[in-house]
Amino acid sequence: MTTEQIIPVKQTTGATPDPGNLLFPVFLKLEDLKVLLVGGGKVGAEKLSALLGNSPAAPVTVVAISISDEVRKLAKSHPNLTLHERAFVEADLVNQDLVIIAVNEKESSLAIRAAAKDKKILVNVADTPEQCDFYLSSIVQKGNLKIAISTNGKSPTAAKRIKEVLNHALPPELDDMINNLHAVRNKLNGNFEYKVKRLNEITRILVEKDNVERERRVRKIVTYSLIAFALMLVGHFIFSYLPFQRIADDTVKWYHQLDPNFHWMVLAGFLAQLVDGALGMGYGVTSATILLSAGVSPAAMSGSIHTAEMFASGASGYSHYKFGNVNKKLFKALVIPGIVGAVFGAILLVKFGDSQTAYIKPVIATYTMLLGLRILWNAFKKEQKKKKFKHYGWLAGFGGFLDSFGGGGWGPIVTTTLITKGRSPRFVIGSVSLTEFFVTLASAFSFFFMLGVTHWQVIVALIIGGLLAAPLAAKLAGKLPRKISLILLGILVIFWSLKIIVKIF
Repeated sequence: MTTEQIIPVKQTTGATPDPGNLLFPVFLKLEDLKVLLVGGGKVGAEKLSALLGNSPAAPVTVVAISISDEVRKLAKSHPNLTLHERAFVEADLVNQDLVIIAVNEKESSLAIRAAAKDKKILVNVADTPEQCDFYLSSIVQKGNLKIAISTNGKSPTAAKRIKEVLNHALPPELDDMINNLHAVRNKLNGNFEYKVKRLNEITRILVEKDNVERERRVRKIVTYSLIAFALMLVGHFIFSYLPFQRIADDTVKWYHQLDPNFHWMVLAGFLAQLVDGALGMGYGVTSATILLSAGVSPAAMSGSIHTAEMFASGASGYSHYKFGNVNKKLFKALVIPGIVGAVFGAILLVKFGDSQTAYIKPVIATYTMLLGLRILWNAFKKEQKKKKFKHYGWLAGFGGFLDSFGGGGWGPIVTTTLITKGRSPRFVIGSVSLTEFFVTLASAFSFFFMLGVTHWQVIVALIIGGLLAAPLAAKLAGKLPRKISLILLGILVIFWSLKIIVKIF
């Protein structure tokens, strides 16, 4: 429990008109004090909840003409709480250390305050800052860490909003840090000067770590500079002994041998990387819709997407694991079914992809269009009551199958489903990203063993498009509002899917 006691400050000549918040914050051991609460209605219940929420063992006496059910409910779980359903009498102030007044009648409130002041007791009057000797603060608590917030009695609403921000910003691990420092402090012997010196030595590693990182960055710059210089020398040697015109002619000849739709494949990689950078998902479904419209066979399309995406998903999954965003239990529940579904989808697509192209293409186009509609629905739907979800294996298997068979959809299906079912977005995105690497790897290997590298041009085009878009995608990451990103992605996927369907029929 914390109070903010008003300390009189002598005004000096030339003082500023608004000196700011002059309250002195004090943390009280309320279990050693006696508190009188006058009022048992809604406001009184709020005050009582704040008292007992911070100091459950505080001896509190409640005096009120009418005591609400909420106050009586608190009394059942707090034997240190005494209730008197009657009018206030001056004798109630005897042996009390603090008085909190929460009654509706202003005259009664002033009379109770005057009686308490006569007995030199500190008083808090609800919703009347000018009558208060102390305020009840908004509290942020993380284990042993407790932060009191004061707006000088001007805006309790602002204090509550700041409390919400701090509650979200401060990690729960702060309590572990405090306990660890407390354990270290208890192990240290010697005087205060020695303890400070030892704590400085222990925590110096944090600063030294920053210095090591800085030195590492400098070494990288030097290394890259040397590599660039070496490449310049190698380039000079090559162009000195090989005719430049011959290289140019061979390059033009090689370009004319490329697939006529190579530029569309590059565009697919470019747009897919942009979407993935802005939204964190959608690489597969975006590239799949564009590649299908460019005439790429379904099997080659899916195999190329997963081969190109494998490297990015591996780096992403490792980063999430390194930064502690992976829930190991969720990862284990998703990875095996996801791999099985991906392999099965790849086998089915290769087996029927060429012979049944006329049927497979409209099926995949319809599937991607439905994914686009689902993405649009996620953009506009309202927050619903969270429901417990158990079918992780079926979800992962279904997502892996459709990801291989349709060329994408793992993120829109698995990630969005788990988040809408109430799972933490941080651990869902981290766990699903790490699982995606293994799903993509299994799919890419399946297509490799069944198709070989006949679709190498599609893979190269996707990688080139992704590299070209990578800087812009990095700038877009987290910049666009999520709703706008979902709407743009949904419209893009639906447009390309409809284009494919119209072209087929």
